[in-house]
Amino acid sequence: MATSGRRPRIGRQYAFSLRNLSVCFGLIAIVVFGAGVTVRAAGGANGAQPVAAVAVGLFTLLAAVVMRHRRTAPASPEEDSLKAADFEAMTASEFEQAVADLCERDGCRVSRVEGGAGDLGADVLATAPDGQRIVIQCKRYDSTHKVGSQDVQRFGGTCFAVHDAEIAAVVTTSEFTEPAAEYATQCGILCVDGQELATWASTGPAPWTE
Repeated sequence: MATSGRRPRIGRQYAFSLRNLSVCFGLIAIVVFGAGVTVRAAGGANGAQPVAAVAVGLFTLLAAVVMRHRRTAPASPEEDSLKAADFEAMTASEFEQAVADLCERDGCRVSRVEGGAGDLGADVLATAPDGQRIVIQCKRYDSTHKVGSQDVQRFGGTCFAVHDAEIAAVVTTSEFTEPAAEYATQCGILCVDGQELATWASTGPAPWTE
């Protein structure tokens, strides 16, 4: 179960996409152009503007097709790979990178992905869309190995004091023991277990926005 505390919640955020913005502007341009042609056609003598009428019809059809394609466009290969990812089968470093990719997909700016000795508990460092500093520890465990209280305590000793976390989270492919979850709640650390990780990957949004 995900637990949280100490930090304010933030609303749902969406990743900025230049491609999406370009499509929106393109649609707006089509609609404005079509409206202009319509006005000119309506103001013509006795309404005798067959060419303009055809142009309006074509532009209207094009706008409808583009908008329909936009609604039904498939997810990008990166999004598909995250949705279908077998996190438990990854290596520790691959899992850390996958978690960082999920953060980026949901609008965060990742500044570091660095696990192993010397990371002081921070495997992923990122900034949320609203500017909050995110510190994540990744635990790629199998289903028989739960994240224990000592694991979370070690992270709790550095995530706020050393890394200045505003959002601190432990993400695992397994589960958390009850003492670990209780400690996390007391310290304001978010716990994301394997089931919640799968939901995050498949449907989003990031756990700290819920």
